[in-house]
Amino acid sequence: MNRADIQQRIPHRDPFLWLDEITELTDTRVTARRFLDPKLPVFSGHYPGFPVFPGVLQCEACFQAGAVLISEIASPAAGQVPVVTRQNSTQFRRLVRPGDTLQIDVELTEQLASAWFMKGRVSVDGQVSARLEFACTLAAVEG
Repeated sequence: MNRADIQQRIPHRDPFLWLDEITELTDTRVTARRFLDPKLPVFSGHYPGFPVFPGVLQCEACFQAGAVLISEIASPAAGQVPVVTRQNSTQFRRLVRPGDTLQIDVELTEQLASAWFMKGRVSVDGQVSARLEFACTLAAVEG
């Protein structure tokens, strides 16, 4: 699944879409990738002279992959978007730098009514950079 396919499933757009492709998608798992172009504006300010990809954006990449998974298993109605309602047990293990390619793995651990509980992992070259647990639900788009 390429960026155009991803954009058909979730509302995120540049400059805040953190998935380039989906390489695996089942009823319980999604695997995605994102190449971190050294020219991304985030690197000019975090941090000048020693650019590091922020951990919060690694989490966001997991959230977006989870939203793709929800779109696969729930087929949200028009006017509904997945939103994060909880984040737990977040750990950052290694720095992520310009030119790295993120591998984003998200697994559905439980579904209760319209709440999805997931575990996410971000890695670079097989080394884990972030782990987290999070929950999502569908929210109505207003306006």
